[in-house]
Amino acid sequence: MLDTDWSDSWRGAFRIELRAEAIGLAWHGWPVLPGTSPAADSGDEAWSGPVPVHHDWADRLGAHPNEVAEWWNGHPYSLLVATGKVVDAVEVDVELGKRAARLLRATGHPAPIVATPDGRWLFLTTVADTLPERLATSGEVRWHGVGSWVPLPPTPFQHGVVHWRVKPDVWGWRLPEADAVHAVLARALDQADSLERAQQLVVASVAA
Repeated sequence: MLDTDWSDSWRGAFRIELRAEAIGLAWHGWPVLPGTSPAADSGDEAWSGPVPVHHDWADRLGAHPNEVAEWWNGHPYSLLVATGKVVDAVEVDVELGKRAARLLRATGHPAPIVATPDGRWLFLTTVADTLPERLATSGEVRWHGVGSWVPLPPTPFQHGVVHWRVKPDVWGWRLPEADAVHAVLARALDQADSLERAQQLVVASVAA
């Protein structure tokens, strides 16, 4: 999908799908929230992603699925999940995400992974107290914990739709331990650094 068609029929169909996904996630105990969408302001080229619709969103966490269903009645809201209570997310770019996903597959314990149309991957985990220094200081990793949120499929962006790279049911709806995923992401960073150093040595030898 290169450009999002914001016709009334498209929004109507998407609203139904978003509502169904939100209800399903709420039944699994995930703190879902309605978020803004580019459809509400399609002329704003500066739109940089969804934010919670309600200013008091932090007070609405853990709403019953019936209340969640009401939020989406008649509204094409995007789908957000609040982090820091049930789920955390670690956000990386595509290349680091692919490298970490390969390492996770090698362990036989894949984590739920979300991909956004703007080239970001989100690894969902249990809640953590802190992010390891290796990740926190890398400049390539963003941690979504208390007070934050992330978009979930099928949230629309201006030029695409958020989608699952690894669905939660692959993990049986059990989130992987944050420490384990953090360790894998740190290994992926180390691999990237080693590859970059090797490339620099090759370039230097050719130049010499």
